[in-house]
Amino acid sequence: MKMKAIQINDYGDEDVLKYVAVERPEPEDDELLVKIIAAAVNPVDIKIRNGKGKKFGMNLPLIVGADFAGTVENIGGGIKKFKAGDAVYGKILIGCYSEYVIVKEIELGRKPKNVDFISAASLPMATLTAWQAIFDNAHLENGQKILVHGASGSVGSMAVQLAKAKGAYVIGSASGSNEDFVNNLGADAFIDYKSKDFETIVKDMDVVFDPIGGDTHKRSYQVLKENGILVSLVQEPFEELMQHYKVQAKIMASQPNPEQLEAITQMVEAGQIKTEIGQVFPLSEAKKAQIQSQDRNVRGKIILEP
Repeated sequence: MKMKAIQINDYGDEDVLKYVAVERPEPEDDELLVKIIAAAVNPVDIKIRNGKGKKFGMNLPLIVGADFAGTVENIGGGIKKFKAGDAVYGKILIGCYSEYVIVKEIELGRKPKNVDFISAASLPMATLTAWQAIFDNAHLENGQKILVHGASGSVGSMAVQLAKAKGAYVIGSASGSNEDFVNNLGADAFIDYKSKDFETIVKDMDVVFDPIGGDTHKRSYQVLKENGILVSLVQEPFEELMQHYKVQAKIMASQPNPEQLEAITQMVEAGQIKTEIGQVFPLSEAKKAQIQSQDRNVRGKIILEP
């Protein structure tokens, strides 16, 4: 049986994305086949397409796409938690720009009942990444102070909401046009990074969350209190800055976690987490969707519908 998918046969720019018919996979004993109703476009998809896939040891041809929402189509004999017809969402590494995807049980969560599939597809990658950065790596606690860079972005906006739900004091940094958006997420204070140098305003942070890297990362060490921690998604720590400011720094990448996905589902259903959709494209227009996703003026998640 065939299915439609976006496949790449070579690494390169968006022109390598091809809308093709491929064989629909069938689940092994420990796998599920999920019918994708919506898939999110993430920066990691573009990095893999540009050549990171080769560094990750991925074999061509491949189908990109890291998070999704849909319904269970079929299950292997060893699956206990889910059944055919269940509404689910999850995070994997590749395979979601397609009509169907094979996943492991640990990569799936119960879709929140109060959001549609498009909104649900925007959540797993961003929310798990933020959760694991600020809780698992930074150990953010009630009453602590956190500076969130890129607070209007897909991951940053989740970090703001998770930190507030934890009881932290949250400062969000983003462009001035996003001030109302970030404040409505629950931020206690806002910094327009285009008009103000955050390091002249912020000090004694317990945690800094950095999805930006570069100069923003370097300037972030000085706003931490002694033994505070900077967690980045993109930048290796600078040992000399850690020593100079007597702080910690880490780089991290998110992993599937079904217990955290269930906690996220419960928070969404309780109204503690909300998401914003930027634009929805048909799967066949994945090239346009990735181009749009790279536009820094776009707010909200870009979604593909098979």
